Amino acid sequence: MNISVSTHFPVEVGLTAAIATVRGEDPLILVAEAARGDREAALPSGPFDPLAHRTFEIGLREWVAEQTGAPLGYVEQLYTFGDRGRQARADDREPHVVSIGYLALTRAPAETEDLASGAAFRPWYAFFPWEDWRAARPAVIDAKILPALRKWAARDPDRPNAYGLSRRERVRLLFDADNNRRDDENVLDRYQILYEAGLVEEARRDGRASPLIDEAGPLGAPMRHDHRRILATAIGRLRSKMKYRPVIFELMPEAFTLSKLQRVAEALQGRRLHTQNFRRLVEASAVVEATGDMSRATGGRPAARFRFRREVVQERPAPGLRIGARS
Repeated sequence: MNISVSTHFPVEVGLTAAIATVRGEDPLILVAEAARGDREAALPSGPFDPLAHRTFEIGLREWVAEQTGAPLGYVEQLYTFGDRGRQARADDREPHVVSIGYLALTRAPAETEDLASGAAFRPWYAFFPWEDWRAARPAVIDAKILPALRKWAARDPDRPNAYGLSRRERVRLLFDADNNRRDDENVLDRYQILYEAGLVEEARRDGRASPLIDEAGPLGAPMRHDHRRILATAIGRLRSKMKYRPVIFELMPEAFTLSKLQRVAEALQGRRLHTQNFRRLVEASAVVEATGDMSRATGGRPAARFRFRREVVQERPAPGLRIGARS
């Protein structure tokens, strides 16, 4: 007689939103619980209730409205995060949370705009300081990250990951490249190697910290559960998507100058762009059209104002900004 024994653990489906905007030259992320004291910032999130929510997106929008009070524009599903131990220790017996992550965009709010209690917009580079190359190569890379990662890699330099890359190769590709060879979109891979090496606070909390973590010091602000991993995925997706879909205009006012558009693109990509190349790219892509008005808010000569050409979405399949030129 064959006897089959299975152990069942309760599973909870969670919905988590990374809601991005840009104010001035600062890319921001909306947190439902701003960091206070020993509390970590958290993305808006909540469980999916199949009785109350007809779809995942409806449930997500309800949680976001309740926890933040902010309106959502563009929303897309990112990824399903379901690894055991992803928001607690690997051997815990609590319900296993499978989280469906979303990227959402909203127009830049006024600094005085009312949000729900505890909600706030925070600079996303506070969580990923190594991703902002606009001024220069981030000092934290050479001062803290590379020394710690090289020591970690030296312990088992040839161990391959799932893609056949050794530790040394991953360190070189992800953090040892200059700005001209860095892949902007690998935000999750860069965070993931820091977690795997035990160098971020989330690894300490999950019982996976390396002795090198105190030597490296704080590497960006931690977030609750695996929310920083979800945010890294969202930033990488947005950086990628703006090159082939016009999502950047979800963050722009109705009318804008090309300088304003360039500054928003730079804020999201985390690097400076060559001004003349950027303008030629925008003109060639035909994603904007002149309004006929001029802006005098630049402090210099009046600048032409433009608006997004919504017809471009029907005209061709990939109407994004194919950003490639670097300063």
